[in-house]
Amino acid sequence: MSGTSDPDLPAPLTSSPIIAVDAMGGDNAPDEIVRGAVTAVREHGLKVLLVGRRTEIAALLAEEGALRDVPVVHAEDELAMHEGALASWRRPRSSAAVACRLIRRGDADALVSAGSTGGIVATSTVRLRTLPGVLRPALAVTLPTLPTPTILVDAGANADAKPEMLVQFAHLGCAYARTAFGIDAPRVGVLTIGSEPGKGNKLIRRTVELLSAAAEGPEGMDFRGNVEGHDLLAGRVDVVVTDGHTGNVALKTVEGTAEFTLNAVKEALTSSPLAKAGAVLQRGALRRMRDRFDSETYGGAALLGLNGTVVIAHGDSHPTGIAQACRLAHDLARGRVDEQVRRRVQHRAPNWLHRRGQSE
Repeated sequence: MSGTSDPDLPAPLTSSPIIAVDAMGGDNAPDEIVRGAVTAVREHGLKVLLVGRRTEIAALLAEEGALRDVPVVHAEDELAMHEGALASWRRPRSSAAVACRLIRRGDADALVSAGSTGGIVATSTVRLRTLPGVLRPALAVTLPTLPTPTILVDAGANADAKPEMLVQFAHLGCAYARTAFGIDAPRVGVLTIGSEPGKGNKLIRRTVELLSAAAEGPEGMDFRGNVEGHDLLAGRVDVVVTDGHTGNVALKTVEGTAEFTLNAVKEALTSSPLAKAGAVLQRGALRRMRDRFDSETYGGAALLGLNGTVVIAHGDSHPTGIAQACRLAHDLARGRVDEQVRRRVQHRAPNWLHRRGQSE
């Protein structure tokens, strides 16, 4: 994580955060999840504990020679990958729910899970609750732009949203950009169908009005107006704000396009003996390009706005992706991203709603 000397930022945690990893969540659980946790401890020096069925996890840790390195907290149940929001109520003893209770008790600082996005969002929201003033938590994902990644928020937690929620998402994204990437004054844009003022539906137009007002207020937000779909990877802004439905479609489009492009490059470089020879010479550059677009490089999506740090890894995560998700959770918890969010949005929602009522 890049540091910053801004006196307005909360002081970082003095001790290393403890990451509670949901060992039973994900397509490759628990085997790959356990190996990822071990990697996080041995290669990155993180403090990790695993939550799930103790007997299964202990056997896997024994195979890795890590029984003494990673503590295990027993949880008898789990969220299935096909289960959605209702599972948070049906399965109070799931590994994700137990991990949230550890955070509430102060026995852990963050949760990492590769489980069902809907289930983890619902369970975390129910168990950890939103920070004061936060209307809804939002998923923030990183897009592989240079020199620093671009943050897309919301990436799928809220299919339906109001303008006031999108303004909060901008504040959540700014807190994330400052904590994870050391961007002191994140540039913010709203995803819509045209860069000209007035473009977009009612939701977007009202959001632009509110963000423009925020840019002139004490928050000092660097609002850059509208951005289009082709700007997502252009690095024009640091935070792209949208509703969860649009954001998830945009994210899946970027992921699909990246996969298509990488496959096309691979096909071209194996199309003839001469092409294969050239590929050997460019092996390092090709590996760097692949890693740049690999979802496991960035760890996962951060669920922002809760009383605790939550990172949702890709459902098909392997050990590298889980370890990276643990690193992200460590950086966010150590940088106290939740405290940054608290300072930016505390008690602000009622004022927005009041102003909105006056303007209509």
